[in-house]
Amino acid sequence: MVSPLDRLAFSTTQTVRISWFFGQKLLAARMGRPVSMPDELRGRPTPSRQRLLADLRLLLEQDWRNIEAGFYAPPAEEIGKPIEEIRRALDFFADLSAVERRRHGGRSERVLSGVTGRYPPYYLQKFHFQTDGYLSDGSAERYDHQVEVLFGGGAAAMRRQALVPLKRAIAGNLTPCRAARLLDVACGTGRFLREVKANYPRLHVTGLDLSQNYLSVARRELAVWSRTRFVEGMAEAMPFADGEFDVVTCIYLFHELPPRIRRAVVAEIARVLRPGGTLIFVDSLQSGDDPDYDATLELFPIAFHEPYYKSYLRENLNRLWSPRFTQIESTLAYFSKVVTYRRDRDSS
Repeated sequence: MVSPLDRLAFSTTQTVRISWFFGQKLLAARMGRPVSMPDELRGRPTPSRQRLLADLRLLLEQDWRNIEAGFYAPPAEEIGKPIEEIRRALDFFADLSAVERRRHGGRSERVLSGVTGRYPPYYLQKFHFQTDGYLSDGSAERYDHQVEVLFGGGAAAMRRQALVPLKRAIAGNLTPCRAARLLDVACGTGRFLREVKANYPRLHVTGLDLSQNYLSVARRELAVWSRTRFVEGMAEAMPFADGEFDVVTCIYLFHELPPRIRRAVVAEIARVLRPGGTLIFVDSLQSGDDPDYDATLELFPIAFHEPYYKSYLRENLNRLWSPRFTQIESTLAYFSKVVTYRRDRDSS
């Protein structure tokens, strides 16, 4: 049961978070040089700063309603340790000049070089123009802060919206929570799994990611919980048994995959998720979800180096997931969409 004091603490914390991260977003934009607007986007409307902040407030209002309805607990440590937050901000701005160089440089500035071994070519990108792509400890330590700045402090709240269908999935699961198994595909630094374990400490969770550097951060951040496992591997070739999981979550992965790989990942998720299980899919808005945002979405892959994002904007998700999955619900959350699917029992 949440109290008026909980509401006050939540509102105060979120106000501080938005001021902190949205302020850094504005400062970074001021320090950088804008990218050239493609001709096809010139003259098209984009959301104003006031509109972005208003929509961000709507997200946080929904976040609180979910907490009040008992879908998940109020988030802990949302502000973090002040000294640590300042250190992360200083690191973010120290790296900004390198990001700007890549943003306005040639293709060679955007692709990792000299990397050998097990990584597929599509993965060797400096997504968001970040230093080292996903393949260094520095990148892993910096990533979550970068994403919060990008979304003005709304990234954590957007991820939390996946906890709503998760609660419904667990409530409808015939397997006791302590025996149910969840897989988070492309778990990164484990930010979403931290939210999951904070709400379901007895749930067995597995995080899969291709970056051993990001998995190291995830292991550290979830070390206080039992029933956690982290596996290095590709989403299109998962090292798991058929039907091993009751719930699969896939958060902000598909816009970073080429179309062919997306289809391979769909097949793998269908394989490892038991018939009747739940898939919770969270990713960027797509074209037409909110027409006022369409031009901003189309500019995003240019401004932040997302080479496969344009094809994702036009991907028909229900067609992509059929015939193995049936959509249960779909909601929008600021720059994101949350879509829940049921793994069909009669699929092969």
